[in-house]
Amino acid sequence: MESSFDYLRAHAAELGSRILETYPPLQNFKDPVAPALTALLRRALPAQALAITGTAKYLRTAKAARIVAECGAGKTLMALGTIHVLTEGRPSATLVMCPSHITHKWAREVLLTIPRTRTFLIEDMRNGGDPSRQHGICEVKLSKGRTVYEGKRLALSDMRRMGRKEWRKRFPGPTFFITGKDKGKLGYFWEHVYLKAKSGPNLGGVVNPDSGVAILDSEMQKLTALDFTDKLKVSEALTAPRGGTTRFSALWQADRTRIQRMAPIEYIGRYMRGWFDFAIADELHQLAGDTAQGNGLGVLGRAAQRLIALTGTLMGGYADDLFNIFYRMEPHAMVREGFAYGGQGRRDFQEQYGVLETIEKVEEADNACSRATKKTVRVLRKPGASPMLFGKFLMTTTAFLSLEDISDNLPRYDESVISVDMDDVLQQAYEQLEEDIRSAMKAHRGNKSLMSILLNTLLLYPDHPYDFDEIWARAFDPQTKEYVKFLVTEPENLTREALYAKERALIADVKEELRQGRRCQVYATYTGEKDVTLRLEAVLRQEGIRVAILRSSVATDKREDWYDRQLKAGVQVVICHPKLVETGLDLLAFPTLYFYETGYSLHTLRQASRRSWRIGQRLPVRVKFVTYSGTMQEICLRLMGKKMLVALMMEGKFSGEGLQALDTDEDLMSAMARELVEKAGVGESADAVWRDLGHERDKVLPRPAAVEPEPEEESDLVPDLPGLIAAERAPAPFGIHLLDPSSPPKKRKKTALWPTATETNVQLSLFD
Repeated sequence: MESSFDYLRAHAAELGSRILETYPPLQNFKDPVAPALTALLRRALPAQALAITGTAKYLRTAKAARIVAECGAGKTLMALGTIHVLTEGRPSATLVMCPSHITHKWAREVLLTIPRTRTFLIEDMRNGGDPSRQHGICEVKLSKGRTVYEGKRLALSDMRRMGRKEWRKRFPGPTFFITGKDKGKLGYFWEHVYLKAKSGPNLGGVVNPDSGVAILDSEMQKLTALDFTDKLKVSEALTAPRGGTTRFSALWQADRTRIQRMAPIEYIGRYMRGWFDFAIADELHQLAGDTAQGNGLGVLGRAAQRLIALTGTLMGGYADDLFNIFYRMEPHAMVREGFAYGGQGRRDFQEQYGVLETIEKVEEADNACSRATKKTVRVLRKPGASPMLFGKFLMTTTAFLSLEDISDNLPRYDESVISVDMDDVLQQAYEQLEEDIRSAMKAHRGNKSLMSILLNTLLLYPDHPYDFDEIWARAFDPQTKEYVKFLVTEPENLTREALYAKERALIADVKEELRQGRRCQVYATYTGEKDVTLRLEAVLRQEGIRVAILRSSVATDKREDWYDRQLKAGVQVVICHPKLVETGLDLLAFPTLYFYETGYSLHTLRQASRRSWRIGQRLPVRVKFVTYSGTMQEICLRLMGKKMLVALMMEGKFSGEGLQALDTDEDLMSAMARELVEKAGVGESADAVWRDLGHERDKVLPRPAAVEPEPEEESDLVPDLPGLIAAERAPAPFGIHLLDPSSPPKKRKKTALWPTATETNVQLSLFD
């Protein structure tokens, strides 16, 4: 045994038995499950029933609980089942907050799971509005497998006037209210409010409408009308004379010339405290920030007597990712541990349960008649989390589930890296660009804006080596005390008519997948002015492949229908930004997923990579990361893999390998900058790190044997590209078979049905 992790693996059974004796679980797999589960319209699988019963037992005495389960493991069913067990047939009202594009999906799941339920969508809270759209609170029902607006219409103000007692008389069964977290935060537009004095000592100046006196800033200077041009809310604390009370005075009001509405979540938080029996917060990881959506999680905790939060990716590698979540769900526990809400409390939390790095920089300076040292201290957060965090805040409050717990018959899941050597022309241009950027970053260390612009350029340039202008950056000049612009580099613009090595590798691999009857989903993150998705669409379409691009212009609640239309139209490959399909969509028809570019978000990468591997999938799922070797793309992918190991440790998925990431920088951007300037990490490829992920997964859960479908005989899809000149080809990377354009075409057979596992209600049938 070479490490403590080898020891833990060798004695896992004995240690597990000792832990269970010391900390007996609330619900053991041998304990009977809740009898009420038999009344559900869908049958819960054994692992789901175990999680439901355990969560229900915990919530009988606790305020909030979390369910952390992989995409497709049935988080919705488990949350609904928990509520069904707790209500025991009594009337109940549940508030659900989820991403806006899956509100109808949530409504459909509720109607297909809970008997005798009535479901409502909270669309908005406003006066007027487009009469062709739904407004207020609208009841939805099922019609031919889809949700339609039908039944009761009301407003939140009506529910407030009724009260809980009257509502239960009118609706004696379970009721669910579903709101999108994006719509739920939208309130009124506001405008500044002040008066101009027409007499007295403040003549012509601005005065507070509540007091009639001049408005002062923190330095006791009078404000003028020019101070109200910025879109920043101004307020005062007014104290009555002779030691009177102090009250808040807002110097803004609703803009009556624009939309007259109130944010539904804000209204519920203000006027309907404790009105709901239960609340469900879906995609919990998206509610961890200091944002209006994040504050909505706290509102759910106040508005309901019990709160259930759901997520597939609990943390992104840093301990303080969970600070706001804990404070909004278990504020008493956080206060008991001595953490104050806000920036200082978050730093204390990171210091106690995470990893902080303190950097001291000492400089000698000459004073007029002495020498002195100037010391600057910088504290950086680093990835990693203490096991104490799990023991104190997660072990007793959170149910963890993986897809392997749910079903023994899941297909094989593989992640691999396709590393491609650049063409000679592109490599020379890239190396010159990298050298210019490295020199600029050495000369301006610590310049965050420079770091962001230049590293994004290095990530994008190999995939889009044309249409670049001069790259300028700004730096602070200590002599003039101003920011000055300086030229960093002018990238060489290559021809857009060439077919580059990474594109050739992608085309060849996609063709092989299509030959096996496997549709493909391709992710690319650069979709702005230099749009990589348009480039990929062009090169794939030139090869005779039927391609479609999912844009952000497709409304979030219409994307499921959009995919259905593309499948009916015979599309073989869909290209999009991974954030567009991050939550709520089941891509069972696309068993092969390509990350042509990854971006920086671990949450997005983890969610998007599991869109296809879920209950109902019948084909092996392959996730492939396509990258140029020896470039910033490979560095980014390698660091993403390391930080994913840290994030998965907190969910109990892997063991010691995740500790490797504790020696990296405070964020991906800084880590890539360090590698660029110092050439650190040379010799360790992204493929090696992602292989480690696979090895760790195999140690915990052996992979099922892969069952490959019979390949179809098809002609090679138009190997010659009219209008595109093949660039000088690099040697084919391992695992990639580039098609030979000179090979004779095969006789095409009649197209067979694609094994896409998209039969109607295939997921729901598993619970019959």
